[in-house]
Amino acid sequence: MFILAAFNDAFSPVKKAQQDEKYLNQFILENKRFIKSSASRATGRFVTESDDEWSVALIAFHEAVRSYDDTKGSFKSFAALVIKRRLTDYMISQSRHQSEISLEPETMDGNVEDETASPLELEVRSKSAEISEVQESTAIKDEIEAVQQLLARYGFSFFDLTECSPKAEKTRSVCARAVATLLKNPELFQKMRDSRSLPMKELLKISGLSRKVVERHRRYIIAAAEIMNGEYPLLKDYMEYIREALE
Repeated sequence: MFILAAFNDAFSPVKKAQQDEKYLNQFILENKRFIKSSASRATGRFVTESDDEWSVALIAFHEAVRSYDDTKGSFKSFAALVIKRRLTDYMISQSRHQSEISLEPETMDGNVEDETASPLELEVRSKSAEISEVQESTAIKDEIEAVQQLLARYGFSFFDLTECSPKAEKTRSVCARAVATLLKNPELFQKMRDSRSLPMKELLKISGLSRKVVERHRRYIIAAAEIMNGEYPLLKDYMEYIREALE
């Protein structure tokens, strides 16, 4: 049994990826969905391959493969933790960078309020900013959790949307029109809810959209329709183009 366990361990995908650069690239491609899902969980929003967060997550996954050993438990749990840590570091650095940029005009004008502010005032400002950031982060997590429960009725997860989110402008337009059609036709929207699936035949007949595109992004259209129909203001901010289609 010990010999068999050692044999299996030596030829595990992670071990092979650590020793074979060519296989490492293949291993990363095979785990793209996991990487996107982990990145989305870490950031609290959709992460697509056009986002900077995607690049950070890829590098973190590569790092996880290189540094993993069996004493660190499940590889995927370890990789998800590394991705979360690297993305947290990235978001903190971006936040600091934005703060520096926002201060530049005042600095150039010679109006730097902090030079005359008391240490107590500075601490209060800092704490207020931290509280505001935490509150927004908590709020969007609450929205995601609520949508998760809603989408579970349809048989998929909020984080599955990273795989079917539209990227091309033309595809985004088709999805927006599909969502708008559902929301502008309450009976059709209710049929989607009752059947827990997209009423494809009726939707295509009313909208005149391409079946191929709508079918490919079926889950995204359902989720977007539910989000736009509900009280999810922070998630709606990521779907401005759908709001435009509704106007």
